[in-house]
Amino acid sequence: MKIVVTGCAGFIGSHFAHYLLDNYPTDSVVGIDCITYAASEEALSALCQRDNFIFYKEDICNAEAIGSIFSAERPDVVVNFAAESHVDRSISDSSPFLRTNVIGTQVLLDASVRYNVSRFHQISTDEVYGDLPLDADIRFDEGSPLNPGSPYSASKAAADLLVLSYVRTYGLSASISRSANNYGIYQHTEKLIPMTVAKLRLGEPVPVYGDGQNMRDWLFVGDHCSAIDRIIRKGKCEIYNIGADNEWANIDLVKKIMSLSGYPDGEIAFVEDRKGHDRRYSVNCDKLRALGWYPRSVFDRELKTTVEWYKSK
Repeated sequence: MKIVVTGCAGFIGSHFAHYLLDNYPTDSVVGIDCITYAASEEALSALCQRDNFIFYKEDICNAEAIGSIFSAERPDVVVNFAAESHVDRSISDSSPFLRTNVIGTQVLLDASVRYNVSRFHQISTDEVYGDLPLDADIRFDEGSPLNPGSPYSASKAAADLLVLSYVRTYGLSASISRSANNYGIYQHTEKLIPMTVAKLRLGEPVPVYGDGQNMRDWLFVGDHCSAIDRIIRKGKCEIYNIGADNEWANIDLVKKIMSLSGYPDGEIAFVEDRKGHDRRYSVNCDKLRALGWYPRSVFDRELKTTVEWYKSK
């Protein structure tokens, strides 16, 4: 099987490409990435040394280039990780998010229809559902209404709806996964875990928004990869939530990272809250569990390994 992985130089996309090559040596992976500021040169370099991997440096919004790649490679499956993903940046300027996350998805969908791709899989986020109260004993399921609270999550929700429209209008076989926050190596330092480690190493205060009580579910990137693989190979052309049942308040996670990194007395600086800051994300994953998937990682172990990796950089 030949699988296109867009955003292959990014955090999750690079891990997924490695996952495929490790577990399916007879498959081939076609990586596409335009190499933005968030790309990991280290992750991409490791991929380019792998057998059965070919890389195209290209923007998914370039319809002509994407068409040429699909014409040459004739992929069986397309997994779209390519996205602008940092909420703060979307608040400062939403235009790159709309371009990449919506128009880029449209270009990939058109190419998938034209070249008869057997499965298109869209990587989405639990943020499209909006947020929950901190004290609510409920979770979002796949039927929950979309209620995005930031330009980033709105762009991802728009992309999800576009995918579903191609299923109905063109008969494209497509699925969508909406995951919790991911952690692991190769993540850009604008994100919470690597940012915290970087600030501690520099002896600078770790900024924490508002009161620090915002809750997030933390999913190890390797578990995310296995979940996507299970959906593609065993799941239906539907929507699936991916979570780890591992919710942490931001302030508690920062303190845990401080302890693991050897800076237990590091300084925390509470800063002005993010505009429209979502309080809590939590998703019900029963639908995915019915496919036989569940997270296998041990949070303390994987987080410690992750923190040690960022300390070494």
